[in-house]
Amino acid sequence: MQTARRIQTLPPYLFAEIDRKIAERKAAGADVISLGIGDPDRPTPAHVVEALKKAVQDVSTHQYPSYVGMPEFRRSVAAWYERRFSVTLDPDTQVLPLIGSKEGIANLSTAFVDPGDLVAVPDPAYPVYEIGAHLHNGTAYEMPLLAAHDFLPDFLQILPKQLTRTKILWLNYPSNPTAAVATAEFFAEAVAFAKKHDLLVVNDAAYSEIAFDGYQHPSILQAPGALDTAVEFHSLSKTYNMTGWRIGWMAGCAEAVEALGRVKTNIDSGIFNAVQMAGIAALEGPQDCVAEMVQLYQSRRDRVCSVFEENGWKFTRPKASVFVWLPVPEGRTSLSTADLLLQKADVVVTPGSGYGPAGEGYIRLSLTVPDDRLDIAVSRMGKALANT
Repeated sequence: MQTARRIQTLPPYLFAEIDRKIAERKAAGADVISLGIGDPDRPTPAHVVEALKKAVQDVSTHQYPSYVGMPEFRRSVAAWYERRFSVTLDPDTQVLPLIGSKEGIANLSTAFVDPGDLVAVPDPAYPVYEIGAHLHNGTAYEMPLLAAHDFLPDFLQILPKQLTRTKILWLNYPSNPTAAVATAEFFAEAVAFAKKHDLLVVNDAAYSEIAFDGYQHPSILQAPGALDTAVEFHSLSKTYNMTGWRIGWMAGCAEAVEALGRVKTNIDSGIFNAVQMAGIAALEGPQDCVAEMVQLYQSRRDRVCSVFEENGWKFTRPKASVFVWLPVPEGRTSLSTADLLLQKADVVVTPGSGYGPAGEGYIRLSLTVPDDRLDIAVSRMGKALANT
C-alpha cells in the first residue's frame, strides 16, 4: 500500500521533541503547566448552551443540514457584520457557514489552487495556510513578518515572477502567533494590491473580538473594493469559548464564497442545525460574556507581561488575541528558551521557530489557562528568569 506523495511529504510535527521533554518531566513527577495551546479554559456562555439544548429537542434538527447553512444563521452573521463593522453583506451570496473556520481555510485551496500555483503566506503563521496549498500540489512562499514593520508583510518584497503564479494572499490579524494587529490603512493597501494583481486576499480574523485597552480591530471587508476581491474567515471558537462546537464562516467576495461552497457540497454535509441555532444565540444574545472574557484575558496578559518586563525583556504588550509574543534574550534561541522554562519552571511555551523561519528568536505564550494555574506559572517563570 502506498500513500499519496502529497501525504508523504507533509512536514513532521514540529513540536514532537518538546512533547517528549514534557513527558519526561511528568514521568519525573513534575507538575507541568502548559501555556502552549490557545484553547479557552472558560465554559461556553450559559445562554448559548441553553439554546443548543432547546434546539436538540426539536427533531427537525436531527436531519441533514443544508450544505450552505441555515438561512437564519447566515442572516445572523450578516447582521453581526452590519452592527460590528458597518459592512453590508448579502447573506445568500456573501456568507458561507463552516464546520469551524479551519476546514474552510484548508478547503479554500481546493477551490483556487491548481498544481504549480503559488500562495503567499505570512511567516510566522498558522500552518494550515501553507498545508492547504501543499495538499493540492501548490507551493507556499513566505512573507516575513518583522518587528521593524509591525509584523505586517511588505507586499513590495514579493517578486513579479511569483505574483504571476499566485492565487491567494493570506493574512491573519489579529495574528497567531505574533498577536500583531492591522490597521484599516493596511487592509486598504492589501485589497488594492490584490485587485492590481488579480489575487484573492484572505484575512483570518478568529481573534478580532479579543482586544484590549478599549481597542477595536477593523475588518478587511471595510476596505474600499474589498467585496470584489477579499474574504474573511471568522469563528465563534475564541469569542464565545466554542472551540469544540466547530462553527464559523467565510464572508465577503461572492465569487469566492460560491467557489468554496461548491467544494463543500461535494465533501461535507454542513453544520448540525442545533449548533447553528446556538450560534445565532451567541451572535444575537447578550454580549456581556464577551466583555467579561476580554477583561479576563487583559488581566492575564498584564500578569504574564509583567514578569518578563521585570526581568528586563523588551517588547510591546499585545493589543489583541489570546497570545503574548516575546523576543528572547540575545544569545538564546526559541528552542533553548522554551527548554529553559520547561526545565527550570515546568512551564510549557511554544518556540516561535515552529511557525516559520521568521519566528526564530521568539516564544509564544497562551493566556487560556485558569487563573490559579497561571499565577503559579508566572511565579515559577519569575524565579527561573531571575536565576539566569
